[in-house]
Order: sequence, then structure tokens, then C-alpha cells
Amino acid sequence: MRLTRCWAALAAAIILNLLVFFYVSWLQHQPRNSRARGLRRTPVTGPRVTVLIREFEAFDNAVPELVDSFLQQDPAQPVVVAADTLPYPPLALPRIPNVRLALLQPALDRPAAASRPETYVATEFVALVPDGARVESPGHLERMVEALRGSSARLVAAPVATANPARCLALNVSLREWTARYGPAPSAPRCDALDGDAVLLLRSRDLFNLSVPLARPLATGLFLQTALRGWTVQLLDLTFAAARQPPLATAHARWKAEREGRSRRAALLRTLGIRLVSWEGGRLEWFGCSKESARCFGTVAGDTPSYLYEGRWTPPCCLRALRETARYVVGVLEAAGVRYWLEGGSLLGAARHGDIIPWDYDVDLGIYLEDVGNCEQLRGAEAGSVVDERGFVWEKAVEGDFFRVQYSESNHLHVDLWPFYPRNGVMTKDTWLDHRQDVEFPEHFLQPLISLPFAGFMAQAPNNYRRFLELKFGPGVIENPEYPNPALLSLTGG
Repeated sequence: MRLTRCWAALAAAIILNLLVFFYVSWLQHQPRNSRARGLRRTPVTGPRVTVLIREFEAFDNAVPELVDSFLQQDPAQPVVVAADTLPYPPLALPRIPNVRLALLQPALDRPAAASRPETYVATEFVALVPDGARVESPGHLERMVEALRGSSARLVAAPVATANPARCLALNVSLREWTARYGPAPSAPRCDALDGDAVLLLRSRDLFNLSVPLARPLATGLFLQTALRGWTVQLLDLTFAAARQPPLATAHARWKAEREGRSRRAALLRTLGIRLVSWEGGRLEWFGCSKESARCFGTVAGDTPSYLYEGRWTPPCCLRALRETARYVVGVLEAAGVRYWLEGGSLLGAARHGDIIPWDYDVDLGIYLEDVGNCEQLRGAEAGSVVDERGFVWEKAVEGDFFRVQYSESNHLHVDLWPFYPRNGVMTKDTWLDHRQDVEFPEHFLQPLISLPFAGFMAQAPNNYRRFLELKFGPGVIENPEYPNPALLSLTGG
């Protein structure tokens, strides 16, 4: 049988296909690391970083100059300008595919993905660039990428040569205490946070795994979230230039930006559950309730305020208001000759650490019923609610035959005054609540009264207060703290 050319070509093709098939099958069964060692790494092509511009004012900015400076270095550089709503006046951005405007506020006529910033970023890294910066030489972003790859920090930063360049800060965030504490960074240039203008670079997956990655002010929200997670930022010896025509050049523009910035910051801190910011040097900023606002929590059910279920303790603004109210009420009682003493959880807090228990939501004082007539405010409260010259509200409590002094008409943080009277050497009263500490006790605990530090002042307390507390709460109560109603929620989580 003669082998024609066609038959020979067909046989060769079959043999070649079989060889390719067997080689591919063999390759697929090799370990990954051995395959990787046998292949040369393909160089990465194209940009690895998306420039994301979020921190700017729509009414006065240098965003077009900023965008243009990056495009001059690399015309293919991905740039995303993120705003809550369509900026007005409109931004003069280039109409090219790699420059995009992301509107983060949902709208009826846009799909859900359009308001999610992560859908605009396809690169491994993202650089958060503030308004007023520009890049004047190539390679800045690549140098930041290499610095991040070689560092244990989760972010790297390059200062911008403005009047407010970045500096390192330490930052401790306590959600339980609703507090952010800033201080000098002990390991600069490794920081917890930055103050000032800087370009920040981090992995895209890290940024978009944060709860609110692009909330404004951007640096405030970002560093609160990263510090809470234990992430650090490395401040690099690399500087970005300032804009040639800086934004906010007029006094009016700066005033408007500062006013709106303060408003945004206060709203953000309240949203994130920060009520107190402590700065180096001891300066305090409060972002919680006040005399003119409602308290930070609603009606308490089962002696267990809502914040305990969130793993938090009493907001510091509420503790401040309680201390102020307690100090004021004690001053009024002492001036009127009303005998009083720390009661219940307030006495417990004084015995433990000289202050209100950090998860308590009111202050309790016992008073002698026969002394009520000595106090003008208490006499007035017998007939109805009385608002005194300091704005405190004195009234009879609706829950029973005792008095309540509220911080203000708006803010119902309060001190409760429990009238007791002696009967056969025992202090008793006419109204009892379903509290384990609400019991009669021998009058000798009040003869004499002693002074204890409490909430920033000296308050009257029962003598032998340890025995008094153990009579009310049980043995070891001072050394073994517990939430008010452990049957609902326990401090130990049991």
C-alpha cells in the first residue's frame, strides 16, 4: 500500500496534536512552585496605581491642574475624581476613558454600582491625592509602591510642599470609651495618623474593606479606621509639589472651607461613634450631647442601657454632664442643710475609683426626708417641675415617691434623690423599686457620715461603706465589678 502525501500530512498532524496534548497534561500535573521556577516572570505593564481625588471643595479647587500633572507624566494614568454629588461649578476634566468622575450619593437613575467607589478602581494600589498637590517628575507613585512593598506598614505617605505639610501622630481609638486620643508619634516616621497635607498610598483591597473608605474629612475618617485595626503609615522622604495656582486663595474661600470642614468632621465623628477627641497638650473636643441637646441614649430597659449591648460604656459627654449635675445638686443640698449620702451604684463607683462607674447612666443620692423642706428647689418639685436659674430641672419622679434633677429640659441625664426616714434605728422609705440594692439599712451607717472623692469633688458617704455596700449588693461587690443587670448582660460575657 502506497503512502500518499495527504496521508503523510494527516499522520504528522495527528502525531503533533498528541504530543501537545500529552505535554499540556503533564504540565498541569506539575506542582505550582516547580512550574513557577521553570517560567520567566512576565514584566508588569501599564499603571499599577489609580489616582483618587476625594478631598476638594467644589466651589474653589485646583483639581484640573492636579489631574493634568499626572497625565503629563503618563497619559494612561487612571484617575478617579470622587464627589458625593455632581460638582458645581463643573470640573474641567479631560474627556478620556482613564479619567472618571464617581458620584457616591445614590440616585434614582443610576445603578447601585455607580455609587460604589471600588467599581472605579481596577489597579492593585490606590493613591489618595489631596487638592492643592501636583506631580512634577516621573516615578513618584512607583517609588511609593516599592516603599509599600518593602514595608510592614499598610500605608505609605509623601508630604505635599504646602504651608501645612504632613507630620506624624500617635492615635489610640477606644470604641468602648467613644474616644480618640492623639499624641506625638514615638516611632516617627512610622505613625498611626498624619496631620497635614500628604499623598497616601495603600492597596485597593485594604481601602475598600474599610467601613467608610471615602468619608470626609478623608484623613480623619481613614486614620480612625486604620488605627483601630492596628495599621500604621510610613512617612516617606519624598515630596509632591504644591499646585501652581493653589485652591482657597481668598480669605472668604478659606473661611467657607473651614466652616464646612468643621461641620463634616463633627458629623463624621458622630457617625463613627467618637464623642471625645483628646489632642496632645490636653486640648479636648466634644462631639456628643450638651445642655441644649438630648442625651446620647434613649429610655433604659432592664437597667441595661443600649450602648452596653454595643460593647460600649457611657459616652464621655454623658459622664461629664452627670458629674456637673451631681456637683451642682450636692452644692444646693449642702447650702440648704439637707443631709445626703452617696447611694447604690454611685457609692460603689466612689469606693472603687472615686468617680461614676464608667457604664452607669445616673447618680443616686440618699437624703433625709425630714430635711426636704429646707430646700427651696425640693419644695417646688413637690408641686411640679421647677427649672432653676442654671437650667437644671427639679421634679418628682414618675416612677415613685422620690426626686429627680435633670441636666436640662432637653437632656434628661439625671441625679435621683431618695428620701429615707429612721424607724426604730432603721432607715426606710415609702417607695421601693425592684432593685437588689433597694433595701432598708441601719441608721448607724449615717452616724457619722464621711467624705469620699467622687466625680471631681468630695461627697458625703456612709461610714464603713464596704459593709454598707455588701449589705446592699453582696460580698465582694467592690472587687468584682458587674453590669447593673447581669441576668440580661454580663460584664464578663458569661
